Amino acid sequence: MATGGAFFLGECSAAPGHASPRDARQRQHGKIAFVTSPQPPDPSYPPSAPASPTLAEALGVTRPHPPLFTWPPDTHLALAMMAALPVWLALGLLLGPHLRAPPGAWAWVSLVLVQPLLEELVFRGLLQGQALVWLQRGGRPMRLGPLTLANALVTVAFVALHLRAQPLAWALAVAVPSLVFGHLRERFSSVWPAVGVHAFYNAGFGLTAWLVLA
Repeated sequence: MATGGAFFLGECSAAPGHASPRDARQRQHGKIAFVTSPQPPDPSYPPSAPASPTLAEALGVTRPHPPLFTWPPDTHLALAMMAALPVWLALGLLLGPHLRAPPGAWAWVSLVLVQPLLEELVFRGLLQGQALVWLQRGGRPMRLGPLTLANALVTVAFVALHLRAQPLAWALAVAVPSLVFGHLRERFSSVWPAVGVHAFYNAGFGLTAWLVLA
């Protein structure tokens, strides 16, 4: 006997008194057919393709995972914020006279809220999110050592944006923060940690300039 809807034909005799008319006709030829019921299809075959990310996931405008406000805090996030303290100190001591503090309330709002939000939504949200989808090999993001290729390319674009309004040295200086923002965007699968750290960096930079020039 076979499974899955196959059948077997063999020499057999039916029990007396229990033969159906069909059995009787088949017994005239010396054979009885035994048909098994079909087996249900295996729900795991064929394997389903991985789901495509939603638009919100591709842009990174989703809830960070792991959550931001936990204790102890995420090590990478804590290091990213603590690393800014010696940088602000060095800027104040070495470049104090060359720093520019925000001249008014709107300049502070732009520096701390508007610029971080817009830049991160465009660069780490839209551009890096799409680059992470396109620049893959074997289902994993392509890498340049510890960095993803997406993060490196978006950082090049981020530096190029700052070249429009800043000298070369200042524009190149944003490369390291940009890599940090890109790493946080990938680590948390969300753009919001990058927005928060970007705002924190800008606020500290503006406050350092204000204290030095006050």
